[in-house]
Amino acid sequence: MNAERQQAREEDALLRELDTLLADPAHAADPLRAPLAELLALYRQQHERIERLVRISDGYHGMSRLHSDSLADKFDRQVRRLEKLARISDMYQSNLRELTEALREASFKDPLTELGNRRYLMERLREEYERSRRKELPLCVAILDVDHFKRINDAHGHDVGDEALRRVADALRHAIRQYDTVGRWGGEEFLILFPETRIDEALHTAERVRTAIGAIHIESPDGGTTFPLSASLGITERQPDEAVLLAVTRADNALLAAKRAGRDRSVVL
Repeated sequence: MNAERQQAREEDALLRELDTLLADPAHAADPLRAPLAELLALYRQQHERIERLVRISDGYHGMSRLHSDSLADKFDRQVRRLEKLARISDMYQSNLRELTEALREASFKDPLTELGNRRYLMERLREEYERSRRKELPLCVAILDVDHFKRINDAHGHDVGDEALRRVADALRHAIRQYDTVGRWGGEEFLILFPETRIDEALHTAERVRTAIGAIHIESPDGGTTFPLSASLGITERQPDEAVLLAVTRADNALLAAKRAGRDRSVVL
């Protein structure tokens, strides 16, 4: 009985989490939302059918007491029906969990670049900050901005601008280290986390990133010309006992200094 109650509590918690995700306006345009909502409605309809069958079974069981010669056979048949329905219910619960996890992963991903989005980065920032503080480990933060991105959109159109951001995202994936974290901070800005890293090593990786982006050439819509990309970066290291967003603000100020100094460079603050 305790195991059944625990399963019921876990099922209720899963359904509440799913209802919360579906009600979140941030997921209104997510392609998984509609099929997930339909599957949830189908699951609840199936659950109601199971409950009705159980009530019918209880009533049927009471009536069958008048026919003791066939009670065992009738009971066995009903148990087999309920076991079959239970297996179907388990299948739907498994599908619900898988779709819930898929929706959760989608909520942390930027659809254009397929990097982590700002929500994902904020969660990773808190985790890495807490780990850095607790274990007294260094942590560096960098913010990257694609230079003159508005000019690209204005001169060549948003499709070319989107392609430029995808190419930058690919360059970032290949240029950072395996244990670094990168995501799209917003617009043409990307944020990089360097755990267990001092500022000199973070600057070295940032320069490798900048070189990789500088090697990108985007083709114009007419197909006749290409143009290069460049990026500016602001980098900082976590200071003891400071709030998580103070380092982000300092990295943003370093990025602003890089732009004012002529762009296509890394600045440390």
